[in-house]
Amino acid sequence: MLPLFSSRVGSAPSSDIKKDNSGVVEGDPKPCCNCLGRDTIANAAARVGPAVVNLSVPQGFYGITNGKSIGSGTIIDQDGTILTCAHVVVDFQGMRGSVKGKVDVTLQDGRTFEGTVVNADLHSDIAIVKIHSKTPLPTATLGSSSKLRPGDWVVAMGCPLSLQNTITAGIVSCVDRKSSDLGLGGIRREYLQTDCAINAGNSGGPLVNVDGEIIGVNIMKVLAADGLSFAVPVDSVSKIIQHFKKSGRVVRPWLGLKMVDLNEMIIAQLKERDNTFPNVNKGVLVPMVTPGSPADRAGFRPGDVVIEFDGKPVESIKEIIEIMGDRVGVPMKVAVKRAKDNLVTLTVIPEESKSDM
Repeated sequence: MLPLFSSRVGSAPSSDIKKDNSGVVEGDPKPCCNCLGRDTIANAAARVGPAVVNLSVPQGFYGITNGKSIGSGTIIDQDGTILTCAHVVVDFQGMRGSVKGKVDVTLQDGRTFEGTVVNADLHSDIAIVKIHSKTPLPTATLGSSSKLRPGDWVVAMGCPLSLQNTITAGIVSCVDRKSSDLGLGGIRREYLQTDCAINAGNSGGPLVNVDGEIIGVNIMKVLAADGLSFAVPVDSVSKIIQHFKKSGRVVRPWLGLKMVDLNEMIIAQLKERDNTFPNVNKGVLVPMVTPGSPADRAGFRPGDVVIEFDGKPVESIKEIIEIMGDRVGVPMKVAVKRAKDNLVTLTVIPEESKSDM
């Protein structure tokens, strides 16, 4: 967490405070390159601000326009690639998942372009819009979300309620808020939770660290509460972009397992309830197997503890997802421990996840 010190206008210094030849007042805190100063947030916003754009998409039925969908986005390269949310540029009404071809894009400097939606993933709610410009475009840098901690300062930028160039600041409240915590079904997702103020129109805008790097894409807020906003971590976004470049869509392997990360406290509690629970220090518990799924055909059982996946030790669901990558139809060896320390090796062949899973 960055040390915080205040900078305010006060009364004139008393005559007994001495200054050295450099003009530094004795007793003042020493300058700190990692401290949060009066200009830190303004400087971070200034680095990204020119690349933040307002997106406007006509809405309607059967070709009759009855309004506009307003959102935000960020230019991330000189080729005019804009990172945004899928729900801003994709028509969820009528044909499911049909992409709205054209998007009106307005830059901070007043320039306007007609953008084209080139990729959209509804599960992650991430989309890519492309514009073409004969003059140079401002860009923002993608950072990393892996080292974020609760309490880190962040800046949310975008165009809430079409109010372009709006900046709000806050802290990271949680670095791995699960989609299940929010009552969201479907594929498991993780979000950054912040207390930055975001509203309708902020969707797709960048969440920025104090270094002026994008560390998330603002996606939603809790309507019935204040200070509960969520963003897709930029590390997840980067992987989605790689999927777009490789195959034009996001390929997600599906096993048909409900999984739970284990820690020492959970393991101790499970052993108290069942003395036959396997003797493990870490791993991933399987409480449920979907009938007819690849995992069911491979022989997984409720109560199994996954300790190795494709020959690699695993401690979390995230590690299993990373090991699978986009490999569909590829057999993988999985080592599981069962009751009374029975060690079993299974072979599972992931299938591609369907859109409604």
